[in-house]
Amino acid sequence: MSSRFDGLNVANGDLVLAKDMTDALTTATLRFGDGAAQVFTADGNTTYIDRGQPSHGEWSIIDDGEFSSLWPPSYRAIYALRWIVEGGCVTGLSFVHEETADRLDGRYE
Repeated sequence: MSSRFDGLNVANGDLVLAKDMTDALTTATLRFGDGAAQVFTADGNTTYIDRGQPSHGEWSIIDDGEFSSLWPPSYRAIYALRWIVEGGCVTGLSFVHEETADRLDGRYE
């Protein structure tokens, strides 16, 4: 997908290491199966757009494969973050909510 991932040796479902997480999240807009989109910026901000309605939050790295998402005023969630690799190319990210195990797959636009 992106030259940011050249030389990155990952397989589908591998955890995103903390050292790669900023690049993984900020390389491009992520589009989800329901049509929603999310943009992450390197300064720790994120915008989720669902049916044209944006909401703004913050994100931070916790550890390998794990990051935190805060949506004001008080919603905080922790997600496991895994690579989506198809045909040998990184095509997106899989987010699994720590408490509910709900999974969202986002593909890079």
